Amino acid sequence: MLDLRYILNNKKEVIKKLSTRNFDLTKIDEIVKYGEQRGKLIHKLETLQAKRNELSENIGIKIRNKENTDKLISEVNLIKKEIDKVDNEANEIVKKVDEILLKIPNLLYDDVPIGSDDLDNKEIAVHPNLGRGLVKNVEPHYDIATKLDIIDFTRAVKLARTRFVLYKNDGAMLVRALANFMLDTHIKNGYKEIMPPHLVNSKMLYGTGQLPKFQEDLFKIENNDLWLIPTAEVPLTNYHYDEILSLEHPIKYVSYTKCFRSEAGSGGKDTRGIIRQHEFHKVELVKIVKEEDGLIEWQKTVNDAKNILEMLEIPYREMLLCTGDTGFSSAKTIDLELWIPSEQRYRETSSISICKDFQARRAKIRYKTSDGKTKYAYTINGSGLAIDRVMAAILENYQNPDGSITVPKVLVPYMHNKTIIK
Repeated sequence: MLDLRYILNNKKEVIKKLSTRNFDLTKIDEIVKYGEQRGKLIHKLETLQAKRNELSENIGIKIRNKENTDKLISEVNLIKKEIDKVDNEANEIVKKVDEILLKIPNLLYDDVPIGSDDLDNKEIAVHPNLGRGLVKNVEPHYDIATKLDIIDFTRAVKLARTRFVLYKNDGAMLVRALANFMLDTHIKNGYKEIMPPHLVNSKMLYGTGQLPKFQEDLFKIENNDLWLIPTAEVPLTNYHYDEILSLEHPIKYVSYTKCFRSEAGSGGKDTRGIIRQHEFHKVELVKIVKEEDGLIEWQKTVNDAKNILEMLEIPYREMLLCTGDTGFSSAKTIDLELWIPSEQRYRETSSISICKDFQARRAKIRYKTSDGKTKYAYTINGSGLAIDRVMAAILENYQNPDGSITVPKVLVPYMHNKTIIK
């Protein structure tokens, strides 16, 4: 959430930055109007309170002098009613302001490229020569997985519905191997593992910015204030909801969870295979840091996610997202896209975002500075990595002419030393 005072004091700058984010700028005029109204009401409230206090003092004097106070008491009662009325009006405006603030996206860093959608994202690095390079002429992952009997799409639909997947045999083992490999690697790099609930309440989703804007993308439990997590970013960031922290050193968390998204608006996209599912596996990285450590720790998080792809030897590229494609809570995002041979293109497997203090304001996560002041923390999050998409990439990039799959070297110890899936 943006700071209201910053918006009111920097209206032109805010409008300029939000104009590239596909955002309805009339909301800023609306919030400025409400801010001015609230300022006038607060001034009126302070004037009434001062008058009430003055009359109360006079009543005390008259009582001590044994004089009649009926007229003054009547005036005080009228002022109290007016104070209540003005206070209620101010509170209503605060509610309206808060409703708008919750729907305003983050302000981006100045070096984020201007653009309207993913076609305007900027390629900043490409790594095509890892492993077998940019493989061609292989079977799609969903076909080879069915032949090897390691994924059952038909029974997954029977058990749930479309966009669900059932891993089995070596497929299930490979998913588990990927999760454990990613967790172990990130833990060695200083992340602390957390295994959070897969259900959270509404406050947590407001805290990280999924609510109210992305409600249609979430799965809600009927008749309960509980939602299935769309990413472990939600419980990991909100682990410190409404806390004041010591951030002498960055707080670094890693978690493996199932994630759940309704994929609203994605009808017809990626309906085959395991690229876009309602339920998927992901290892998530979250950091909570002080302001001056923000960009440094963000870049380190990018490197930590890249390291997984390097170790798995899967070709990938790095994309700096443009203004129109950057996520709601993010101030800057780099996507890591791995090579999918059957499509002859790169597909996103991690978005690493720095959110400045945007999420921390919503979740009330603060820290003490060296001079004793209290500030909102900076938050960072990113996949480390999205396992199902890595799974698809392995089944295609490591596919052999005889239809078998070579297990990536770093995963062999996690696969009970199995080197080939056949």
